[in-house]
Amino acid sequence: MTFASLTSADGVWHNFIPARECFDSLEDSVREPAIAVRDGAIAWIGAAGQVPNDYATLPRHDCAGALVTPGLVDCHTHLVYAGDRAQEFAQRLAGASYEDIAHAGGGIVSTVRATRAADEDTLFALASQRLEVLLADGVCAIEIKSGYGLDLATERKQLRVARRLADAHGVTVRTSFLGAHALPPEYAGRSDDYITSVCDAMLPALAAEGLVDAVDAFCERIAFTRAQVDRVFAAAHALGLPVKLHAEQLSDMGGAALAARYRALSADHLEHLSAAGIAAMREAGTVAVLLPTAWYMLRDTQLPPIAALRAAGVPMAVATDHNPGTSPVLSLLVAINMACTLFRLTVPEVLAGVTRHGARALGLAATHGAIGMGRPANFVLWKLDSVAGLAYWLGQRPVQCIVRQGRIVGAGAPGAMAARH
Repeated sequence: MTFASLTSADGVWHNFIPARECFDSLEDSVREPAIAVRDGAIAWIGAAGQVPNDYATLPRHDCAGALVTPGLVDCHTHLVYAGDRAQEFAQRLAGASYEDIAHAGGGIVSTVRATRAADEDTLFALASQRLEVLLADGVCAIEIKSGYGLDLATERKQLRVARRLADAHGVTVRTSFLGAHALPPEYAGRSDDYITSVCDAMLPALAAEGLVDAVDAFCERIAFTRAQVDRVFAAAHALGLPVKLHAEQLSDMGGAALAARYRALSADHLEHLSAAGIAAMREAGTVAVLLPTAWYMLRDTQLPPIAALRAAGVPMAVATDHNPGTSPVLSLLVAINMACTLFRLTVPEVLAGVTRHGARALGLAATHGAIGMGRPANFVLWKLDSVAGLAYWLGQRPVQCIVRQGRIVGAGAPGAMAARH
C-alpha cells in the first residue's frame, strides 16, 4: 500500500484531550474541543458543539478520549548509511574511547567505507526500515543528514535517498549536507584541501540539484577546526542555505558562537558549551538540540549546561541523533525519557523540545510542531490521559493513531479511534 492510498484525514475530530500548550489558539474556555481537517490541512479548531456549517457534512472521527499532540519532530538524525558499528560499541565497553577508535581508523570512516560500497536502492531499503520504526513513535517531520560519503557521488546518493524516503513514506524530510563530518582517507594530512572540495565542488553541485535544505559540520578535535567550519558556513551563506553545527560535544571549540554568528538554525550536542556560547545562541535565536541518547551510549559524564540554557531562554530541542556509531536508537520516545531522567528536563520542556523547538531547529516553525489553523494536518492520538505519559513509559508505544500529511496512519491498531459518517 502506498502512502497516497491511505485514508484521508478530512473530517471533524472530536472527543479528545488536547495538549493545550501545543495548540496555536485554543481558548481555555473550550472544554470539549474539535479539529476540522479539510484538503489535508487544519481548517478550524474550536468547541465540538460549535462546528461551523462549512464543516458540518464532513465525516466525524471519535478520538475515544485520546490525548492529542502535534506530530513529533526528530530534528537530528543520520538515517541513511550501510553497515553497523556494534564491534566499536564492544570496544568502548572494554575501555576504548570514542576518540581512540576514530584515530585507529574506525568511527565515522568505517561507516563511510560501507556506505560508499552500497548502491542507492540498498541504502533506501535499509533506511526505509529504520524510518518506519521512528514513524511509529508519532514522528511526522525528520531531519536526515549526509556525511557518510565524504565524496560527491556518495553524498549525492545519501541525499537522493533522503528525498525518496519523504515521497515513499509521506513524511516531511529536511536534508542537511554534512560533507564536513570527518576527513576521508584519501585526504589524510590534507584537511584544508578537503574543505576546499566541500566548499567549491560538493556543496555547489548538490545545492544546484535541489538536494540540500541546510548545511551542517562537525567542529571538534577529531573533525574540523573552527576556521575550517567558518569556510563551510561562508560557502553555505553564499548559496543562501541555513546552517547548523555539531558543536561542543567532546570539547569547547567555540563552535556554538561561530554557528550563532551565521544565525544557525541549531547547535547540537553542547556538552561543553560555554557561557559565551550560550549568550551568542540566545542573541541569534539558535536552538540548542540536546541528544541524550548519544550521551548515554558514550557513557559521558559531562552534562550539557541545561540550567544555564534554561535561564538564558535558549529554546531546547530533543532528538534521537540516530546513527550507527554513537546512537543506534530508533525511538524518539526513548530520547524523551532520557532527556527527562538524565538531563533533568521537565515534561513541558521536553514536549516543546520534540514539537515547537524541534520544528524551529529545522526551519519548519510555520508548518510543524504545533496544531493550528492553516497548518498541514500532522497530529497524533495517544492512549494516554496526560502528556506526562510520553516521558514516563519505556518499552511500549502508546500511539493510538497518527495523522500525517493529511492521511490516517495506523488506525487499525487495538483501541484506535472509530470513524463514522
